[in-house]
Amino acid sequence: MQSREQTDAPATDATLLPDRLDADSEWIRGDGVDLHVVTAGDPADPPVLLLHGFPDFWYGWREQIPALVDAGYRVVAPDQRGYNLSETPRPVSAYRIERLVADAAAVIEWTDRESLQVVGHDWGAIVAWSLALRRPELVERLGVINVPHPTVFEETLRSSPRQLLRSWYAVAMQLPRLPEWALARDDCALLARTMSSTARPSAFSGAELRRYRAAWQAPGTVRGMVNWYRAAARHGVDTPRDRVQQPTLVVWGRQDEALLPEMAEASVEHCADGRLERFPAASHWVHLEESAAVSELLLDHLAAAPTTE
Repeated sequence: MQSREQTDAPATDATLLPDRLDADSEWIRGDGVDLHVVTAGDPADPPVLLLHGFPDFWYGWREQIPALVDAGYRVVAPDQRGYNLSETPRPVSAYRIERLVADAAAVIEWTDRESLQVVGHDWGAIVAWSLALRRPELVERLGVINVPHPTVFEETLRSSPRQLLRSWYAVAMQLPRLPEWALARDDCALLARTMSSTARPSAFSGAELRRYRAAWQAPGTVRGMVNWYRAAARHGVDTPRDRVQQPTLVVWGRQDEALLPEMAEASVEHCADGRLERFPAASHWVHLEESAAVSELLLDHLAAAPTTE
């Protein structure tokens, strides 16, 4: 499969970096795929890996990037495989958690650092949890936003009808072809409505949603996003260990429509050094709705880590 180079296609809202972000686009080789990575900050500064979720792309970190750079960090924010400008392999098996973790490990190796501080939201948080559990030597400190520890999520799905009901959309994603058709039709209107309806009105402006819609319409992207869910159902997201040894910050918007808030507390119990910060009025998109407060929490958490050369 050919990678999607920016020079091969006309510029769109999704391919152009916002003027207010002093950032660069890079292309690196992940685990058998080409990944588009946005970087910002001085290359000599300690890097932080930011992993987006569904149906996001690197742009989901638009509020955290300047805050981290101003505080003296270099931000490394990839489009994960299947999203925006990164490669979109067709097989469902290409989206197994092992491959997603291997992509993150490849990005860390590309920075020429032995380990990084890692922050993830939604599916990016699942990758971040799994990276810390599968490749603990690569993660200095961990930050997760509105996704539970993998073991907690699995146990809750088995024991809680309420959570199973909230996860109905993940079941719908298993259908052949229909999810791609529904999500892509009418200029990805359903995806845009879903993001807007699950967040505060201030979370996504019209201009920001236009940028998202441009990203979703990149070739193969809707299929790639759906395949993350199919791969999880078919291959699981099991980890070799349950206890996270790295200092971990869990940030949680309690108005998340898809995830029960009690999973946040249970997730911290799986951490040797865990801290939970709740936002009672925020949704799944807490890092956009309460951007200044979330950025401050992340900076406080990351500042305690030693600099790795």
